[in-house]
Amino acid sequence: MSTTAKARPGTAGPTRHSADDGHGHGHGGLLGPRAEMVFAITSGLTYAGGMLARYIFDSPPWLATTLFLATYFFGGFFTVRTAVHTVRRGRFEVDFLMLVAAVGAAAVGKWAEGSVLLFLFSLGHALEEYAMSRAQRSISALAELAPRTAFIRRGPDTVEEIDVDALTVGDVIVVRPNSRLSADGIVVAGVSAVDESAVTGESMPVEKQPAPDPGAALTSNTPLPEAQRVFAGTLNGSGVLEVMVTSRASDSTLARVIAMVRDAETQKSPTQRFIDRFQLFYVPAVILGVLAVIAFGAWVLTEPFTDSFYRGMVVLVAASPCALAIATPSAVLAGVARAAQAGILAKGGGPLESLGRVKSIAFDKTGTLTWGQPRVTDIEPARPELREQLVATLYAVESFSDHPLASAITRDLAPLVPAEPELTATQVNSVTGRGVTALVNGVATEIGNTTMYYELDPDGLPTAILTTVDRLHAAGRTTMIVRSGGVYLGVVGVMDTPRAEAAAVMDHLRALGISDLIVISGDNQRVADAVADGLGLDAAHGGLLPEDKVDMIGRLRAEGGTAMVGDGVNDAPAMVNSSVGIAMGASGSAVALETADVALMTDDIGRLPFAVALSRRTAAIIRQNLTVALIIVAGLVPATLIGLPIGPAVFIHEGSTLLVVCNALRLLRFRRGTEHAGIDHESRPGS
Repeated sequence: MSTTAKARPGTAGPTRHSADDGHGHGHGGLLGPRAEMVFAITSGLTYAGGMLARYIFDSPPWLATTLFLATYFFGGFFTVRTAVHTVRRGRFEVDFLMLVAAVGAAAVGKWAEGSVLLFLFSLGHALEEYAMSRAQRSISALAELAPRTAFIRRGPDTVEEIDVDALTVGDVIVVRPNSRLSADGIVVAGVSAVDESAVTGESMPVEKQPAPDPGAALTSNTPLPEAQRVFAGTLNGSGVLEVMVTSRASDSTLARVIAMVRDAETQKSPTQRFIDRFQLFYVPAVILGVLAVIAFGAWVLTEPFTDSFYRGMVVLVAASPCALAIATPSAVLAGVARAAQAGILAKGGGPLESLGRVKSIAFDKTGTLTWGQPRVTDIEPARPELREQLVATLYAVESFSDHPLASAITRDLAPLVPAEPELTATQVNSVTGRGVTALVNGVATEIGNTTMYYELDPDGLPTAILTTVDRLHAAGRTTMIVRSGGVYLGVVGVMDTPRAEAAAVMDHLRALGISDLIVISGDNQRVADAVADGLGLDAAHGGLLPEDKVDMIGRLRAEGGTAMVGDGVNDAPAMVNSSVGIAMGASGSAVALETADVALMTDDIGRLPFAVALSRRTAAIIRQNLTVALIIVAGLVPATLIGLPIGPAVFIHEGSTLLVVCNALRLLRFRRGTEHAGIDHESRPGS
């Protein structure tokens, strides 16, 4: 019944740095993933043996020389490979400089000094690779989450285990208790709690239940409620689920996240691009400087050429920008990995740095600051004793209405409907742009806006009703006036309400230094103002078409860096034109993943402050690393000019490289309150 598993899309390969970062010692191949560490340790043993043979034991000179040659081989193996590769590409990087220094030391008979250079350099680089692999492993571990096989239902009583690559859209798979899901899909049977933390970062298991019409949901463009959708790689709880597959293994949310996080490693930040350009001039300048040191010592100070040449090689080691080259990539890699752990997808160092620098954030309203679902917010009876009749009448009519707000009204009013008397609506008719009319227990009833009532009653609405309507409109509500048997029962207000955590999120963002918080919405200005006032935003711009949002973002960006937060679909043009585009709920939207620079995998806006705080911390770590690297070089070069030998110079040089890597890895443990900004969440409307 079982099949041989194939490699899954996005499966982790050998850990390696990009060849462009100056640290391209690849692992893997015939030598194995730990070859560089083995070679480094071996070079240390041969170096120690050479020193013992030369200075401790009465050994023939050839023995020490042979051991030092062995140190050159084991310590320089990966250095030579990388140096040859970069020189062929027309670049002279750190490995080349170290190789020149080691060869130069050997040329003047200082085998021991050249050996310690290659030993310490190879050991430092191997330790650096080991440390960097921590961040790599946290990303690659994502690829191990999705099972290689799935149990597909072939009939009422038949279940077969097949390779996940053989799954097609529309297949129904069976997910056993306490096992990982093998595909994205729609729940068609069963109830269970699913741990989605690996994909969305959601800390609590999400209760899943069947979709009412899975077939229709499969072809619909409307996002499914989170209770009905599942993702590959998530962990099922104690129940059995049957899931209709919605995407192939290579197109699953998990596969897309893995691919984009790995792509993010190669997308350089502005700081890294600057460092790369700097090195193009710096490395040749170091070589020219070393030649000048040798010439000055030999011809101006008239010291022996071997002494001047040796000093030049020590200066070459001291001036090599190894720590400078790794300072930014190590921090970016650790930051991207930490963001992924929290359900935040940052597409490379550019967005990660840029988000930490923005001073303003623009928010779409619907589905971002608000739930994206209308709910009844106000029940205003004409007289207190009419409240129950108002609720019962409105519920009875809207239960049979196809008005866009009908489902929200019946959902929210259901718990408030009195048991007696029971009202039944008949002859329900929609009046386009006005409201609905019906008979409720045989009594003529109207529910609609002011326009409808002015057309029905030329004398106009009662003053009290008009006052209530005006007050609710000013607060951004959509209103419905209810009249039955010629008696005005009252007014009900409906609004897409702000998310429970949105106000606290705004406070957190201000605490992080975001100076301008703005809502830009296609909804009318009155509604946008009501949301902005309720959440304490600085400005609101309503009635905007997508192209208007682009213009608004352009103006904000001209005043300084700005981020745009939206759903990744209708807000895509504005997000693309912002300094950083941030999509919410990206786990259910391929468009959001493709469009955004930063994607919050759930529709939890509470993750936004964590993303901003992490990006700012990453930028701070980068600055710290660059400062340390430059200070070490600035202090080490003069020290070598006045006599610091090559051993201590290499030790300090490699120590600074390890220091910046370990400093960057602190991002993997980054915490700011909680990943949800310490915000308590209420259930969404209708949940």
